[in-house]
Amino acid sequence: MLDNPWIAGILALFVWWFSTGVILMAVRYADRHGARACNMATWVALPVFGLGLWGLYATFSDTSVSGAYLAFLSAIAVWGWIELAFLTGIITGPNLHHCPDKLPEWERFIRAWGTIAYHEMLLVAVMTLILISGWGAENTFGLWTFVVLFFARVSAKLNLFFGVPKINVEFLPTPLAHLPSHFRLSRLNWVFPFSVTALTFATACWMERLWAMNTPGEVAGFALLTAITSLALLEHWLMVLPLPDEKLWRWMLPAAKTAHLKPVPLRKTTRNEDAHGL
Repeated sequence: MLDNPWIAGILALFVWWFSTGVILMAVRYADRHGARACNMATWVALPVFGLGLWGLYATFSDTSVSGAYLAFLSAIAVWGWIELAFLTGIITGPNLHHCPDKLPEWERFIRAWGTIAYHEMLLVAVMTLILISGWGAENTFGLWTFVVLFFARVSAKLNLFFGVPKINVEFLPTPLAHLPSHFRLSRLNWVFPFSVTALTFATACWMERLWAMNTPGEVAGFALLTAITSLALLEHWLMVLPLPDEKLWRWMLPAAKTAHLKPVPLRKTTRNEDAHGL
């Protein structure tokens, strides 16, 4: 049953929704109890990161259906811990300040990079380790899952920097209250068409591989890759379409910290700046 591509797609959707909800819930609880709780939440969850790396290594030679699923889940575990460490403010970047108005674009970019630099370097280091360890392996579904998540996240961050019509900052915790000042609200930007085109092409490639495969393990693996890439594509479109995607998780989270920092208004493009968009 698990080699059915529809089952694999549904399970990938559930893992995406559930793991995101668990991370947001942990971050929200930690944020309500201060910096010490944020540290504790991150380090208590560290075994998940270790198990994820072990799972990726253990499945490189496993071409079974269970191997495809374990590789996928292991990549999600590694990715999830790194995102938890970012959202709790433990691994972010050296710049913890709000972005002033009317800066040159090059300076705004450097400041924005400074808010996430350590997080991005950790992602690159982990992805490099996975690529070196798993390139040419019999089961690379975990490897490609992490690669898809990495490039989709880089693309999303670039779109937030250059400007999109809809930015949801509802779930940002106190340690990241400075981030919205580095985002930009805009009609659209020149990066977005390339982002959705690349993700659409990647989804189509996985689908082509899915229908060309005959072994159950390959069918399950490519179905999982198709699903996770499609979800990354959907997340990009949700930055443009006026859909309340935050409702997917809001109902399962505790109330936000009452003493939360005053939210920083998102930066809007001027008429001249917007002329460079689409």
